[in-house]
Amino acid sequence: MQVRSHDWSKTPLGAFRSWPQSLKTVVDIVLEARQPMLVAWGPQLTTIYNDAYLPILGTKHPAGLGQPAAALWAEIWDVLEPMVAEVFAGQPQWVEDMPFALAGGATHDPRWFSFSFTPLRDEQGHIAGLLASAMETTRKVTLERQQAAARERQRKLFEQAPGFIAILRGPRHEFEFVNHAYHQLTGWRELIGSTVREAFPEIEGQGFHELLDEVYRSGERYVASHVPIRLTPASGLPAVERYLDFVYAPTVGETGEITGIFVEGHDVTEAHLAQQALHSHARRQALLIELGDRLRDAQSPAELSFAAGEILGRTLDVSRAGYGTIDLTEETITIERDWNAPGIRSLAGVLHFRDYGRYIENLRRGETVVFADAEKDPRTAFRADALKAISAQSVVNMPITEDGCFVALLYLNHATAREWTDEELAFVREVGERTRAVIERRRAEQEVRELTASLERKVEERTAERDRIWQNSRDLLAVVDASGLFLRVNPAWTAILGYAPDDLLGQHFLQWVWPADQTSTLEAVAASQRLTGFQNRYRHHDGTLRWISWSTSAEDGLVYAYGRDVTAEREQAEALRQTQEQLLQAQKMEAVGQLTGGLAHDFNNLLAGISGSLDMMQARIDQGRTDQLPRYLDGARDAARRAAALTHRLLAFSRRQTLDPRPVDTHRLIGGMEELVRRTIGPAVAWGVDHADPPWIILVDAHQLENALLNLCINARDAMPEGGELRIGTANRRLDEASARALDLAPGDYLELTVSDTGIGMPQEVVARAFEPFFTTKPLGRGTGLGLSMIYGFAKQSGGRVQIRSQPGEGTCVSLLLPRHLGEFSVDERRTTLAAVADLPKGKTVLVVDDEPTVRMLVVDVLGDHGFSVLEASDGGEALELLRAGLRTDLLITDVGLPGGLNGRQLADAARALLPGQRVLFITGFAETSVMGSGQLEPGMQVLTKPFVIDQLVARVRELLQDAG
Repeated sequence: MQVRSHDWSKTPLGAFRSWPQSLKTVVDIVLEARQPMLVAWGPQLTTIYNDAYLPILGTKHPAGLGQPAAALWAEIWDVLEPMVAEVFAGQPQWVEDMPFALAGGATHDPRWFSFSFTPLRDEQGHIAGLLASAMETTRKVTLERQQAAARERQRKLFEQAPGFIAILRGPRHEFEFVNHAYHQLTGWRELIGSTVREAFPEIEGQGFHELLDEVYRSGERYVASHVPIRLTPASGLPAVERYLDFVYAPTVGETGEITGIFVEGHDVTEAHLAQQALHSHARRQALLIELGDRLRDAQSPAELSFAAGEILGRTLDVSRAGYGTIDLTEETITIERDWNAPGIRSLAGVLHFRDYGRYIENLRRGETVVFADAEKDPRTAFRADALKAISAQSVVNMPITEDGCFVALLYLNHATAREWTDEELAFVREVGERTRAVIERRRAEQEVRELTASLERKVEERTAERDRIWQNSRDLLAVVDASGLFLRVNPAWTAILGYAPDDLLGQHFLQWVWPADQTSTLEAVAASQRLTGFQNRYRHHDGTLRWISWSTSAEDGLVYAYGRDVTAEREQAEALRQTQEQLLQAQKMEAVGQLTGGLAHDFNNLLAGISGSLDMMQARIDQGRTDQLPRYLDGARDAARRAAALTHRLLAFSRRQTLDPRPVDTHRLIGGMEELVRRTIGPAVAWGVDHADPPWIILVDAHQLENALLNLCINARDAMPEGGELRIGTANRRLDEASARALDLAPGDYLELTVSDTGIGMPQEVVARAFEPFFTTKPLGRGTGLGLSMIYGFAKQSGGRVQIRSQPGEGTCVSLLLPRHLGEFSVDERRTTLAAVADLPKGKTVLVVDDEPTVRMLVVDVLGDHGFSVLEASDGGEALELLRAGLRTDLLITDVGLPGGLNGRQLADAARALLPGQRVLFITGFAETSVMGSGQLEPGMQVLTKPFVIDQLVARVRELLQDAG
């Protein structure tokens, strides 16, 4: 530090001993600071700077020491001079991220700085100079520009994405960004700046608005597949139905709040309709096979017609279905037996067509007669009552012809009006034709020939069905010989991969496998000819790749292969993975926000110490009691020095604490906590203890172990909001080398201490992160995210291990494995705490808990001055020890963020369990709503935010004690 050895007599300031005291004081502060600082004093603004300022000066040092400011910063003085003039006019200056091209630095590249100019006054109160505090922000500005460029690249990628993407902002879901695919799907509407409800009024009632509101409210991602949506492509046009796969993912701001929703998805309408058609086709094929089986077993025409009617009736959900023979001369139908739904009477017998309308001529011409409502069809309106009387308001009459003649009728009746789809009519026609063929053959042939014909027909039908399935399948089907050559392929190879069958037959299948997948494919085939779900890539005729999922079977030296195109599914899975990575990054940023909040909390603690010391100094001066001023001055200086140091580091959570390991009997320790645990978990939770007999002695810090157990009991209680059972257990375990290696422990004897509950449990992704610092699933203000992390650190530091076993809905079990102690064991009754309580003077008693010594000293002194009996503790564990020792307090004053695994809110809950109705004042460096959450404070609890005025503290204490009576 060259300032003290510099020859100042050669400068306008003169020798150091002649400097005014105001200048010496400022220079002392600057030289002690770690932040870059510079003092410019006197008419020529002679410069004095600290070591932290040297990187900014570069080669200008040491010649720059004692130079006028205008000479030291000649290259930017035209910018700085107006600001200096404002400072000497009494106006402090602050500039953020200003670019300069400085000479003398490591490079001449532009650099950015944030700095302040503060007026400095001499003993007469005149402005004699200025204090410059600087911080180079080049790295931050560069990073912000890189992030902006990255966001722009991301936006361009979104624009080019094949799936539709939209970014919604705020609780009203305003469009901030939509890509080309989204515009194409929604009809090129003007969306940016509009809300979803304004842009898509036609989707009201389809559930999408409610889903968006729920995702924004809960912060939980929503994934949907094949969801129908009705959209109006343009004004005046009818709505069209599309099917979508989509994800609604909440976006999170830097402070952890939900800022909007990221929408990503694909239009899967064609795939959905194809899947429906395939499903419908497969279902019809299955029903036709069932019909064939039923017709094969039936012996009489009545049984045959009933089987057809029953299948049609159950499948199409109608009132009646049947089959009858026709007499065109008499215009009658003879029904031997029909199928009827419950409550519907049979029409078995002879019916005259003319009794039910004028449609016999349509049937003569081989036309199917269909009416959805007998009252509205002109052929049946005048006979609608007669049709309704036989439960036939809606009818399908399908004529069965043979050699061009109308010989039979397959009919369906429904008691109420209903529409008939083309698909249903096609199915009825196929059933009718099959039924007619079987009935006519049965009537025309002898029993033996009839059986033979039936078997042949069955073979033919099954063969035809297989051929149809082979031809119509939308998946790849192939037969491959033992050498790997294609013997047969279906038309889907052309539709999916673009190859004609002639291109494939006789060729080796490996020729079309993507080169990078050929080795793995050969290995899979060599390992087993019965593959299930094996995926590899095939080369499309256009040179692109397709992902195929294969299932195979082998018989008689041939391999039968079934392949499904899963390219779209894998692309969707990849898009989902990228979205999840973005969500994980947002969660990491949330943890950084919590870390920053902790720094702000420490800073407010230090500010509270400074401002409180100054208030007490003023009070003592007013009282004429100057003998105590050095005490408060030392406290303020100490807090100010640590505040300056705090700006140069980040809070580090090292999981290393000073422990006081002693031999502990867990049976006795748990028994001593019984009353506290019972009151903490409440009457809705039953609890019990399962002890090893006898449990091994362990060497740990008993105080930390009690805190860990209490934390686990509080977590278990919170996991059982409707009540349940909590059990604490101990067991002696001996780990061999294999077991110890699996747990990352040394082989030997361990005591296992478990806390289990019957609560809601945790999914595995939460269990995997449970021990991360700042990770919590509790609401804001109900958990810091440090409890389990500190328990983990305590167990590791004690030579043990902590594990979690949990499943959603099946409760949670947390187990601590701690090494056995083979040394001597003695009992420590902790009489010091009891003595402290016994010696407490009478009157209103206040317990002050804060890990910041300066703040704690100020609060204790202030309350002592106002006649209160005051005890103090530095953390939650020490305070809880006083309360459990019998201390009766009128008021508990506690910081919220406390070390040792027990925060202020948990301490307050434990205190109220021991002393129902205990008055509590929380003092915290966090904002009130951030710490306690909305609606979390109970009667008799208040919050005072640091830094606070001493009079405000006293007033709040008196208010709480007056409420208590």
